[in-house]
Amino acid sequence: MEDEVVIASSSIEARIGCWGLRSGAEHLRYRSCASPPHGLVSVVGRFLASSQLRDSSSSSGSVLFWSWNKVEVKSFPAEAINPLACNSDGTYIVGGGVSCHIYLWEEEEFLVIFTCGRSEDGTVRVWSLLMIFYEEGQQRAGHLYEYSFTGHALPVTDIVTGYGGSNAIILSASLDRTCKVWSLSRRTLLRNIVFPSIIVAVALDPGEHVFYAGGRDGKIYIAELNAQTTSNNNNNYGLHIIGTLSDQSKAICSLGFALDGFQLAVGSEDGMVRVWDTEKCGCSSKV
Repeated sequence: MEDEVVIASSSIEARIGCWGLRSGAEHLRYRSCASPPHGLVSVVGRFLASSQLRDSSSSSGSVLFWSWNKVEVKSFPAEAINPLACNSDGTYIVGGGVSCHIYLWEEEEFLVIFTCGRSEDGTVRVWSLLMIFYEEGQQRAGHLYEYSFTGHALPVTDIVTGYGGSNAIILSASLDRTCKVWSLSRRTLLRNIVFPSIIVAVALDPGEHVFYAGGRDGKIYIAELNAQTTSNNNNNYGLHIIGTLSDQSKAICSLGFALDGFQLAVGSEDGMVRVWDTEKCGCSSKV
């Protein structure tokens, strides 16, 4: 059985590292790469895409597309790109520009730019690819997004969607120290959870019973998704937080589940990637 890999980027060391999830052995190292937070994505295991921090001498941004051992394609959008994301089958890759523009690629081929409005207003917007490519629908709606969720008081730091397509939940984290759970089909807020630290990264348990929230205090908080609320106050501090994982690290940067749904890879600002066994609540390896 091949060892599943963990891939992480460092803007300080300007490199991407690739390690075995269980062995901790380094497989590959991509040099001369300075990726911003949430700027590295594995496109369904076929290739990597990474946005690059813009060099002060450059007038454009850059996004690199790798096979597992070399850069295959370079794309140069008009501005620096921060976060990247892809859809479930890896057909489309989306990047957020610093000027509130959204850039769309079909695999490595650049397609279109569109505007999302203000990028730091705490709003979570839902977009339809059909609407983006359907000009008549755009004109009728007056905007590209289907609908938006408002409620965060400060900028959003991370977003994760669950399973179920149009019936999925959306989990958002914010600088306001809250995570909010939204219903995509009902377009309503289901749960608001207040944390003792700013949350910068979130990951859904594959069974969608709990989620993990990485804080700037170095702790990973475990919060319930489905437990009944006994209070009518939606802002009770600490409500639904059922545990923490902590190994005295610095601020958490990123979270990601292994394919088995139990191993949780955690990147932090101390330069370490820790792998937690969520069943045993113990740190199983460090790289």
